[in-house]
Amino acid sequence: MPVSSSQFTFATRSPVATLAASDDMDAPDDHDLMLAVRAGEIDRLGDLFERHDRALFGFLVRLTSDSEAAEDLVQIVFQRILKYRHTYRDEGRFSAWLYHLARRAAADHFRRSARVPTPSDPADFATVSDDASAGADEQAARADELALMQTALNQLSNDQREILVLHRFQHLKHEEIGRLLNISTGTAKVRVHRALTALRDQFFRLRRRPQPAL
Repeated sequence: MPVSSSQFTFATRSPVATLAASDDMDAPDDHDLMLAVRAGEIDRLGDLFERHDRALFGFLVRLTSDSEAAEDLVQIVFQRILKYRHTYRDEGRFSAWLYHLARRAAADHFRRSARVPTPSDPADFATVSDDASAGADEQAARADELALMQTALNQLSNDQREILVLHRFQHLKHEEIGRLLNISTGTAKVRVHRALTALRDQFFRLRRRPQPAL
């Protein structure tokens, strides 16, 4: 019986399945799991979801600045993996294919909403550890810096924001970014450097801006 991707909803796996996956030192890698999905073992997509949903959500929430939209887009991406599983190539890297689908889903989202990302809750931008030894003033300063960095990121171009999220937050190597964006490794390095420079300049420009009086 064919599986409808529109009816496939991804959720956290059972504790037994999660424990088995974490304890199995010989667990298949992403590529092997995707080949199994392509061959018809649809339940293995749950393993891929368990491995990648948090990182994928982080990528999409930083790209869209909308946590609710990011949640929906994660579901859409995995539905498309299921729908287009037969197009996955043996020589491909699953992570590159995953982020290719994520970029397309985000682009579709922006076209539907006809808007650009707006600053979101700083908590969605990066994780700030709760340092019990830090005083209230220091914690407030960290929150302010984080909010300013989020604003600076959202003021970059879509291309610059995307490549920074891929490199600095999703930890993709320059070679992987090059394959994903269909550019050379050298070009990827140059674009990452330029985007970081633009982010730094924008951040310090915002920080020098006079704050409104209370």
